[in-house]
Amino acid sequence: MITALYLAHLNPVTSAHVEIITELREQADIVKVMPVVFRDKGLEINSKSFPFSFETRKSMLKSVFGDTVKITDDYAFDSPFKKYLPPLLRRRSWRLRRQILDGVEGDFFSYTGDKAEGYMLRMYRLKPKIGERKHLSATSVKERLYDAALEKESSWKEDVPESIIRIIEKDWNTIKRFADSKDQTTRIAGMKFPKEGYSQ
Repeated sequence: MITALYLAHLNPVTSAHVEIITELREQADIVKVMPVVFRDKGLEINSKSFPFSFETRKSMLKSVFGDTVKITDDYAFDSPFKKYLPPLLRRRSWRLRRQILDGVEGDFFSYTGDKAEGYMLRMYRLKPKIGERKHLSATSVKERLYDAALEKESSWKEDVPESIIRIIEKDWNTIKRFADSKDQTTRIAGMKFPKEGYSQ
């Protein structure tokens, strides 16, 4: 039994994510997809960089893959996020590894299209396979979503599966809420964290 682990923002799920997960299904018996979650006092933090809730992203994935992949919130950080850093030296970062591997039996590997992330996954003994980085990024799709909410010309629908377009349109108030806001994100050791919940 081989499990593929896919840790990603998936904010939103794009055609590139669908392509990656489809490829992983061909390489493994089980694909465990983990959209990253940030929590403060048990409540999920959403921001301009992380607009869609875990449940919305889970719905996006299920609209494409149904029950053929396992979707969990095991890739979850609890505030204060600074206590996960520096990686490897903090107990919280090893606890996160245990969460990621929850329910995994037999052999496994993790997937990334980023060499730096692959190095980190290797240090955590998550057996990364480094794939070819896709040209399409969720960040570019997200920016085009915000353009659309601000009534600018936008082609975001070209890079999102039809079923996910419907989910995004149903949750359009989320896009409108963050479209004109400041980016409340900090980048540490190549990882993006919400500023809210980072230090308290």
